Amino acid sequence: MSGLAARRHPAGLPPTPLYRDPTAPVDARVGDLLARMTLREKVGQLNQRMYGWNAYRRTPDGGFELTEALYTETDRFEGLGALYGLQRADAWSGVDHPDGPGAEDGAALAELVQRHVVERSRLGIPALFVEEVPHGHMALDGTVLPVNLAVGATWDPGLYERAAAHAAAELRARGGHVALVSALDIARDPRWGRTEECFGEDPYLAACFTEAVVRGMQGGPAEYFAADKAAVVLKHFAGQGATVGGRNSAESELGFRELNEIHLPAARAGVRTGAAAVMAAYNEVDGTPCSGNKALLTELLRGRWGFEGLVMADGLAVDRLARITGDKVSAGALALNAGVDLSLWDEGFTHLREAVERGLVAEEALDTAVARVLRLKFRLGLFDRQGAPPPFPAGGREVSTRVARGAVTLLHNDGGVLPIPAAVSRIAVLGPHSATVAHQSGDYTAPQRPGTGTSVLDGLRRLAPPGVGIRHARGCALTGDDLTGIPEAVAAAAACDLAVLVLGGSSARTPDTEFDANGAARTAVSHMTCGEGADLAGLRLGRAQHALLDAVTATGTPTAVVLIQGRPHAVPEAADRAGALLTAWYPGPWGGEAIAEVLLGHTEPTGRLPVSVPRSADRLPVYYNHKETEYGGYVDGSAEPLYGFGHGLSYTSFTYGPPRLDGDTVRVDVTNTGQRYGRTVAQLYIRRLRTPVWPRALELRGFRAVELAPGETRTVVFPRPATDAGTTVEARVAESARAALTAVPTQSFTAPDETPL
Repeated sequence: MSGLAARRHPAGLPPTPLYRDPTAPVDARVGDLLARMTLREKVGQLNQRMYGWNAYRRTPDGGFELTEALYTETDRFEGLGALYGLQRADAWSGVDHPDGPGAEDGAALAELVQRHVVERSRLGIPALFVEEVPHGHMALDGTVLPVNLAVGATWDPGLYERAAAHAAAELRARGGHVALVSALDIARDPRWGRTEECFGEDPYLAACFTEAVVRGMQGGPAEYFAADKAAVVLKHFAGQGATVGGRNSAESELGFRELNEIHLPAARAGVRTGAAAVMAAYNEVDGTPCSGNKALLTELLRGRWGFEGLVMADGLAVDRLARITGDKVSAGALALNAGVDLSLWDEGFTHLREAVERGLVAEEALDTAVARVLRLKFRLGLFDRQGAPPPFPAGGREVSTRVARGAVTLLHNDGGVLPIPAAVSRIAVLGPHSATVAHQSGDYTAPQRPGTGTSVLDGLRRLAPPGVGIRHARGCALTGDDLTGIPEAVAAAAACDLAVLVLGGSSARTPDTEFDANGAARTAVSHMTCGEGADLAGLRLGRAQHALLDAVTATGTPTAVVLIQGRPHAVPEAADRAGALLTAWYPGPWGGEAIAEVLLGHTEPTGRLPVSVPRSADRLPVYYNHKETEYGGYVDGSAEPLYGFGHGLSYTSFTYGPPRLDGDTVRVDVTNTGQRYGRTVAQLYIRRLRTPVWPRALELRGFRAVELAPGETRTVVFPRPATDAGTTVEARVAESARAALTAVPTQSFTAPDETPL
């Protein structure tokens, strides 16, 4: 054995393999290990076939034991490449308290499984433990964060970076390694059930939050991950938010320019920030499914962008390729040759040895994929770290509440209904969302322990001033036509000085939900209106909710409507009839407290819309960054959104001066002209004046939050926005996209560089 393959060892003892030497460079360790592996072992490293919850079961004494299913899977390839969802808990997996692993014993379960995997592997190769972390680790006792749409509403990437760091620390404390994180989908059609997983409708905003989640979860650039940092898999690459009709996993009609301008900037930002992996999406681009799309995964991602990380297929996506290849062996070959390194639950990748023997895949291509998997394992320290994982971090509730607080968005506020005036002595808290926490969290949420969370009713009862009486009536359910509870709600509203009416939707899954093999809901249970597999043809709330809204506002009692939702529902009646309207998206278990703080004025409403709110589903699309064509409205109604991108009010008022170019910066003076301390989000947009292709109406290129005391003025400074070479643009700064359309622009300028998205 050469010196490159081994380190010197005391006489009489076998040399230590180079891949076992923690001081050796990662690439050298990978090369040494790869050279020792059989074809069977290599294929095993590319497979993630098993559902993790089938790997263990509880024992009568409260511990865990491994299952025959795990033994069979590790025997197949003398080891295990990766294991999905060992700690996942939800209605699909069937894992709940007390049979699943919690914060106190999750690490012990991970160690038990890993010890078996390493012992079964001839070369002692550990497995990657891959977990869902869409808004916190999807596991029992994991901190549930607000959904991505709420994160986007904060317009605060720094806040999200800290929340992401907490989620990663929780994952690693339980023995997990890899976080599957929704970040790349752009919300272009709110009928899509997975809109809640998007940061918004704008590529620049999504890019900023994608950078934040990579920095928060992975830390700064380094060869090895810190013990409390996790490898991020950004999903879904690319264009999944553009499916036709808002239907999950439907075809897309993306041109190359639309793909590049709208759906790729977030992925490119994540790659530049150092994301460890991306997940190939279900949809196709120009007829080729992403998981078999070499132009996307190899020529663009690796060739043009220089990505060196891992590409994982979405669940069963490789097997779906058999529809165009004819069988699963060739489907696996197509995916590997296109650039997929790691499968998820597929059969196709289990046949890669046969694909090599049939000449469908070159072993060199297989080796390249295996090297990427091994490199990530070395970077995570899986071959080296001994002892207990880092402790489970404290403070999850405050992290979640802080994000929820920043996401609450005030859409309109007529006549000073909010904050709740001191003269109000009786408050009616009404609606199907008013006293429940079960529907405040998004899809991909683990079961919560009894007593976890605060509803809006809980929050108001705890925070309202002494002597304020609070009455409650549910009024109706989230869905359905039952109106029998409305009279009680009307009586409560009529007897009070103010009504707080809490309406919305739900992504909660229950054991009676039917699921596809990839975990998407196949049929929605009665309350379910959002989440994966719950697409809507229309965007209105249930009939009973609209009847409740009509009846409560008809009492004449001033009414503040709160919408808790995972997509922008079309509720123009709330804008017309309620004195105030708030949206909180899905704010997580403690969102009721955050909402109550804003209602009472303990906290300023600081959220801004990350998506445009339509008047109805039949007027879609309504995103702000459409092409600037001279089309008019509809004959029978306005084509404009009810509330536009970036909109959000405060309890004070602000004015924006004209922006000015100053060297490499754009500067604007912002003044608080109201009576309260407040926060506004200055948004910088460009409008293209001379360009070789048809321009969009506006494009977001920067934003800055600024907090001002009454009467205070501050100059907000932006870097001068870059865009395509030779394009002449003007910059506008305003409090929303709609306001930017009529805002005073800067003088025009020609940008010399490519946009830094």
